[in-house]
Amino acid sequence: MSLSPFFHHLRSAYQAELDDLASDSEGTNVLAKKLAERRKELSFLMSMLELSPEMVAVVFHQGFRFKRTTVMEDLVRQESEDLPEWDAVSDSVDLMPWAQNLAQQVLQQPAGPWFMSVAAALEYLLTKPDARFAQSDGADDEDGDDRDDIERDPEGMDEDERQSRVSEEEGAAWMVEQGFDHKD
Repeated sequence: MSLSPFFHHLRSAYQAELDDLASDSEGTNVLAKKLAERRKELSFLMSMLELSPEMVAVVFHQGFRFKRTTVMEDLVRQESEDLPEWDAVSDSVDLMPWAQNLAQQVLQQPAGPWFMSVAAALEYLLTKPDARFAQSDGADDEDGDDRDDIERDPEGMDEDERQSRVSEEEGAAWMVEQGFDHKD
């Protein structure tokens, strides 16, 4: 499966967001509790639909069931500006009953139909944890980077993954400076 650069980046950010919510400072699993809190904050979070969709999409974690994976695989190949809106995707996805009310709230926003497609795609990508996702061929061919011969460090990360980790670490340090608990 091939991912657009948009979803290549967003997939990592979404996973990091879920990881941040998964445990408290003592290492206790609090994901269900934190997700419930986020769902109650949806009206506030909707201001971030376009800016940080991964932070809002977590409210739909485990809220989708995928009926037509070919539609979802096509979706994750698209760039942000080319994404089909929710009406074009919704026939391929079932929303869990608890997520339907949340979706109705989101769909009332100007960016809501676009965001719902993003949220569904991010959850779909979580169902494929063992797959090695590659960026879309179009983005790589322009600079001659076929992703097969990239040097990897001992942890198996390429330069993009290494840069993403540095960004996450810098973000975590900033959050600690703001008074939040450090993510272990």
